[in-house]
Amino acid sequence: MVALCHSQQQAEHVKARLAQWLAPRGLAFNEDKTRIVRLEDGFDFLGFNVRRYHNRKLLIKPSKAAVRRLRERLAAETRALRGSNAVAVIATLNPVIRGWAAYYRTVVSKEIFSGLDHYVWRLTYRWALRAHPNKPKRWVMARYFGAFHPARRDRWVFGDRDSGRYLVKFSWTPIVRHRLVTGDASPDDPALASYWARRRRRGRPPLGPFLLRLLQSQKGRCPGCGGLLLHADREPQGPDEWEQWLKGLRKAISRTAIASPGGGPPDENTRCLIHASCARRWNAARAARPPQLPPEPSGLA
Repeated sequence: MVALCHSQQQAEHVKARLAQWLAPRGLAFNEDKTRIVRLEDGFDFLGFNVRRYHNRKLLIKPSKAAVRRLRERLAAETRALRGSNAVAVIATLNPVIRGWAAYYRTVVSKEIFSGLDHYVWRLTYRWALRAHPNKPKRWVMARYFGAFHPARRDRWVFGDRDSGRYLVKFSWTPIVRHRLVTGDASPDDPALASYWARRRRRGRPPLGPFLLRLLQSQKGRCPGCGGLLLHADREPQGPDEWEQWLKGLRKAISRTAIASPGGGPPDENTRCLIHASCARRWNAARAARPPQLPPEPSGLA
């Protein structure tokens, strides 16, 4: 644990207050892991760096160690994908990028996101050159880079032209400022469980604008069972947890075409979000229904 204080007296006061809060819960300080640092020096905690800069602003950013670990993982994943196709690269790196960006989107990360996008571009560019050693660079660029995202004017997106899939960018995740907690509310207080549940539901999940619009229009409910589409006891507490949460979300929730009220074929242009299990039940019930025959003519043609 680290305490940011201006003086030794203030540090002792903060430490005493925290000790009073920990004692009823059966906890105590680990003296070997507790230290006092100056605000201007800052410290790393849970992958974040907290520091007061020369302009007197206290900023929280992704720590240099966390960024270094991510770069090493991205490089190792790309290296292991030599000989694979572009779809495998996209399927492997997209969850890593989405999970890391989701965890750090509540702090000052815009500049770091931009730098990581450039780093991923260099990794994918080298991967593409290695995949086609006998092709000129212009041919490689035209094959793997382009404006794959339908709503963004970005010509340097890595993608697969056959399937249309593309690699997301860190900077596409919008920065969402942390909302202050009311009073001294603690997630450890069982009497405030409903408060923390409402707070989680009000948050914007790290999904694309299309999925967010569908969630809002459906009030977050599944049309099949009426239950909540997004339900979690707590937010993921790290990039790896965010990565697994997003992977599980994509398996648990699917987009399906809405069936017409008269029982006709579904409209492919209109979609809704539905639990994957509910979608399977809908499809099974639709397949079990006998096909509707056209009505018989009532008179002469």
